[in-house]
Formats: sequence, structure tokens, C-alpha cells
Amino acid sequence: MNSQSQLASVLRAFRSRNYRLFFAGQGLSLIGTWMTQTAVIWLVYSLTNSALLLGVVGFAQQAPNFLLSPIAGVFVDRWNRHHVLIATQALSLLQSLGLTVLAITGTIDIWHIVLLSVFQGVVNAIDIPARQAFVVELVEQRENLGNAIALNSSMFSAARLVGPAIAGLLIAAVGVGTCFLIDTVSYVAVIIGLLAMRLRSRPRTASNRANDTVVQRLKEGFQYAFGFPPIRAILLLIALVSLAGMPYTVLAPIFATQILHGGAETLGFLMATSGLGALCSAIYLSSRRSVVGLGKIITAAPAIFGIALIVFSQSRSLLISLPAMFVLGGSLILQSTSSNTVLQTIVDDDKRGRVMSFYSIAFIGMVTFGNLLAGSLASRIGAPSTLLLGGGVCIAGSLIFGRQLPALRQLVLPIYCRLGLLDPPEPYPPRS
Repeated sequence: MNSQSQLASVLRAFRSRNYRLFFAGQGLSLIGTWMTQTAVIWLVYSLTNSALLLGVVGFAQQAPNFLLSPIAGVFVDRWNRHHVLIATQALSLLQSLGLTVLAITGTIDIWHIVLLSVFQGVVNAIDIPARQAFVVELVEQRENLGNAIALNSSMFSAARLVGPAIAGLLIAAVGVGTCFLIDTVSYVAVIIGLLAMRLRSRPRTASNRANDTVVQRLKEGFQYAFGFPPIRAILLLIALVSLAGMPYTVLAPIFATQILHGGAETLGFLMATSGLGALCSAIYLSSRRSVVGLGKIITAAPAIFGIALIVFSQSRSLLISLPAMFVLGGSLILQSTSSNTVLQTIVDDDKRGRVMSFYSIAFIGMVTFGNLLAGSLASRIGAPSTLLLGGGVCIAGSLIFGRQLPALRQLVLPIYCRLGLLDPPEPYPPRS
């Protein structure tokens, strides 16, 4: 296969006009989002010099996601996902505008950040499962779904690479307000892209009836997700890594300043290096032609993540910390994107929003408690010991999932065969 055909294979989801619009708008917006996230944690730490308050702000942003996502998933399966995303992006624009005005006028305080973080968390509780489930409506060919999800991760990772690096330079040069302003403007690109889409109406299925109560549909989604061992195991592993390992991002300012003796630029480099690792992993996943075999990646990635987290926690040199952050970002995307792809492949479409709401809780919502726990632990035993402990937990989770993998694979293979992703096994010839 020549380089041109390889590139076409990696970008095959771009054959869909709607996906191209979605990708372009989200790409610009995510750069602004990562700039804001970097600016917020730097602002909180510069205002308070407190590891605990870093965790509190992270908790404030993620707690609504944990509490509201299951209910949001019910409505995502019922409502028009396109319209939902237009509304959530408009609300996110207003939140970012509030941060911008407060920061530029010099009136921002920690309680402003907490309140606006809670507001954004409520919006994200609806936006994230809606956005995850919406991807299926953007690609015409089902076999391109995995590629679309991997390209989304590439977009997310590229933004994670570019956004913090720009933020670090801007914070040092002109302050955090400019980061918030760029984020505000970037939401306009998303809304324009969403409005330009031409979508088919989504058919109502038997389990998507308007007369079903929220409690009934929530119970149905929970039983479906946690009653099927492959979905349950994937969600639990993601939740464990998010709880124990993901808080490294909110503790990064402590490592940048107190341990590596740097400033905002150092924080930007750390976050950008993590984003570079994530981008490389996402590009690799985009090049894969099939969902088959992702189970091994889901198994190995948390162990690699845990080892890198331990190395980063004990490093006192930027030359060691940067490669560790590269591996952290790469392994995290390997696990989360592979898990997302498998879930989106095996889930029934009429329950997709609810399953993706549970995925959102596992991947993002559990960071709520992870941030709070990490901030509390770091104030008592120090940030390095906190991440050291988290790395060990991630390795243990990987080993447990690996022991379950053969049994989980046998449950998933019939679904892959039904979808045409695998040829059905040859029947054994009758004994003579």
C-alpha cells in the first residue's frame, strides 16, 4: 500500500461531509478548551497556593457530570442530539465569556472559578454523552465508526498538545484572561459547523418511546450496561484509572513549580508533552482497520500508564518528567479510545446515549473524586507519594482485567461476527 492510499485509509471517516464539519469545529474549540484548563489550574494555584483547592476546583467541575450523566443519557437517547449539542455549545460559550470578563477586569476570585466550574460541569454532563453518541450519526458507513472515534481522539490529543503550550506562553506574557478570550471565540466555530450540517432524522425505536419514564429508561440502561460482562469490565477499568491516575493533571502545577522549579512555561511543556503522546497513540489507532484486537490494548495500557505515573512521581528532572508525561498521555488515549471504540461497536443504538453516559461517568466523572482525593492526599503525604500510590492501583487494575479478557472475548466475538467484522467460525465436522 503506497503512502497516498495509507493516508486515505487513516482519514476515511472524512468522506462524510457532516463529520468533516464536526471535526473542524471541535478541533478549534478543543484548543481553546485546553488553554482554559491550563489557565484555570495555574490561576487557582497562583491565587491560593493550595493543593487541596486545586482538587476542590476539579471536583466542582466534574461532580455534576458524575451526578447528572445517567439522567442526561436517558434524554440523549430521546432528544435530537444535533439540537442538544448546539444548545450545550452555546451555554459553554457563555461560561467562558464569564471567565474572560472576570479575569480581564481583575475581579476574579476563587469562588467565581468554583461556581463557573460547577456550571460548566452541568453543561458537560449533557454535552459529553450527546457528543459521543452523535458521532454514529455523522458517518455513513458503519465500518468507519472506529476510524471516526480514533480521529476524534487525534483531534482531542492535538488540541491537548497545542492548547497548553500556547497557554503557558500567553500566561507568562499577557495573563490568563487572553486564554479565556480565545476559548470564548472558539465556541463560535463549533456552533457554525453544527448549523451547517445536513442530517437525516433518527428513527424512533420500540425502546425509545416518549411514554417511558425516566426511571424506567435509566433502569433499562443500567441493567443493559452492567448486565453484560464486557461492557461492565471496560467501564470499571476506565473508572479505576480515572480515579487513581487521572488526577496527575490537577497536581501538575505542584510538580512544575515546587519539584521541577519552573513556572507557567514548565507547566505548559508538561501538559503539551502529554498531549503529544496522546496524539501519537490516536494516530496509531486511526491507522487500524478493525476493532478486532483492541482488547489487548485495553489490557496493557493501564499498566503502562501506571509505570509512567510512578516514574513521573519520583522524577526531579525535566529530562525524565517530559518522557514520562509523553507515555502518560499516550497510554491514557490507548485505553480510553480503544474502550470507546469497542463500546460503540457492541452497544445497541437505542441504548447508546445511556451507555455513553456511563462511559462519561467512568472516564470523566470519576476524576471528580480522584481530584478531591488526590488534592487531600497531596496536602498530607505530598504530591509525589500520591501519584506513586495511584500508579500502583492502575497496574493492579490492568492485571485483573487481563485475567478476565479470554472470557470477555468469547462474549464479544458473536457480536463482531453478526456485524461482519469477523467471519463466523467454521462448524466442527460431525464425527463418523
